[in-house]
Amino acid sequence: MSQFTHNIRPRAIASWLYAVAALIVLMVAVGGITRLTESGLSITEWKLVTGILPPLSEAAWLAEFEKYKQIPEYQQINAGMSLAAFKGIYFWEYLHRLLGRLIGVAFALPLAWFAIRRAIPRGYGWRLAGLLVLGGLQGVIGWWMVTSGLAERTDVSHFRLAAHLLLALLILALLVWTALDLRGLERDPGYRPARLTAVAAGTGLILLVQLVFGAFTAGLNAGLVTNEWPLMNGKFFPSEVLAARPFFDALVNDPALIHWFHRWWAWVTVAALIVLARRARAAGDRMASVAIHAAFGTQILLGIATVWTGVDIHVAALHQVVGALVVAATAWGAHSVGKRR
Repeated sequence: MSQFTHNIRPRAIASWLYAVAALIVLMVAVGGITRLTESGLSITEWKLVTGILPPLSEAAWLAEFEKYKQIPEYQQINAGMSLAAFKGIYFWEYLHRLLGRLIGVAFALPLAWFAIRRAIPRGYGWRLAGLLVLGGLQGVIGWWMVTSGLAERTDVSHFRLAAHLLLALLILALLVWTALDLRGLERDPGYRPARLTAVAAGTGLILLVQLVFGAFTAGLNAGLVTNEWPLMNGKFFPSEVLAARPFFDALVNDPALIHWFHRWWAWVTVAALIVLARRARAAGDRMASVAIHAAFGTQILLGIATVWTGVDIHVAALHQVVGALVVAATAWGAHSVGKRR
């Protein structure tokens, strides 16, 4: 028993989880660029093992290009695309999938090593195993998303895109939360895991709505509806969309209404995050409060800049990355509020 206790490594496991969380933020960045460059349908097959290698010969490239030519996106939008242009969009989707495989290995192999060494603290093994399962599910949902654009559509379903992005951000939040619990255990062997408080859960739900509509905005290219802020093409509310479809149908399918809701629900999200930050500061974690304020403040400015620049790829990609940092900072603040004292 003493040997088992000696082997426990909460600090090492926490550091590993933070590293995986950083990889997920990078994955969100690459995923955002993949979407912005319309690259996501360039690879039409899911080859878990053999797909690690890109085409290595001209013949292999031509074979991949021929597969792409069979889907609606090429036929209706990119007909006549050159092989060089295809290689450009292929690169981003390939990098996105390769990074996903890297994250899987970066999680699974250290987890196995810690388990074999019996270094995982009691009660945390199921959490880490659950995160591994969620990572595998993320890969499946990613392919499920891609398949929605291979037969009848010229792009992927924005609902499936939202599921793919939200699961990635959930995994990120759980990694941060678990790492914080492990750091607490390192400082105090009698540490009890933080609990989810009502204010943290409420903030999380409000943020979830904002993230869903952010994904819808990306999936439907709704950011291109207007390059004005705070008005939209000279008006506060795009009322004309309601003449064509019912409100709730438009709310989840019409780019203009989705864009409008995303930009104004952001302020509801900010209010909730301010409350959470104040609670975290009152709980003694000033840095978590600072992180939340810095993240949402930067995100608001980037959101406005994305609109003003007509969805400049650099600004828009950074907007998505900072969105992931908002999730991480929110998880940090929620954990601080939920610490047991």
